[in-house]
Amino acid sequence: MSEPATALTGCLMPETAGLDPISKEGLDELIAKGKADPKAVKTLKCKTVAEGRFRHANYIRDLEPYIVDEPPGLLGDDTAPNPSEASLAALGSCIAVGLHANAIARGIAVQSLELELEGDLNITAVWGTGDTSEKPVGFTDVRIKVDMKADCPQAEIDELIAHVCNWSPVFNTFKRPVNMVAESV
Repeated sequence: MSEPATALTGCLMPETAGLDPISKEGLDELIAKGKADPKAVKTLKCKTVAEGRFRHANYIRDLEPYIVDEPPGLLGDDTAPNPSEASLAALGSCIAVGLHANAIARGIAVQSLELELEGDLNITAVWGTGDTSEKPVGFTDVRIKVDMKADCPQAEIDELIAHVCNWSPVFNTFKRPVNMVAESV
């Protein structure tokens, strides 16, 4: 099955889409704000509501609900990405945003940017209802391929990718342990 063609978005080619480019001045203001208060922490929120079977609506800010489901092989209705796929999408998007922002900050024009992500996980535990023998739970390996075309040498793109992965919040969430608490209300 082939992937759908990727269209260049207004973020990369604003003039062809009739949109304004990402503001270098706005980015500079964000940079200054971060440097002025380097210990600032922002709490993000999401409310997840079960809609039926394994389909869930996730409410974030005032946006339309972000739907997460399971594929038929995992007894879902296949109406949306499953939670693990959604986490890969969040990772890819976080890295892409970081690459674009860092390119703008460095004065690099990006012609195209595509990321392909794949991750390996053992699903035999079936959310703790199946084979619960000793095994890693969650992704054991994630591979990210970045195809970025920009007006700079490939070595600079490679350095940019390494820099962004070092500072990506979602990349770092995957890479290191996070303090977690789950409790009933």
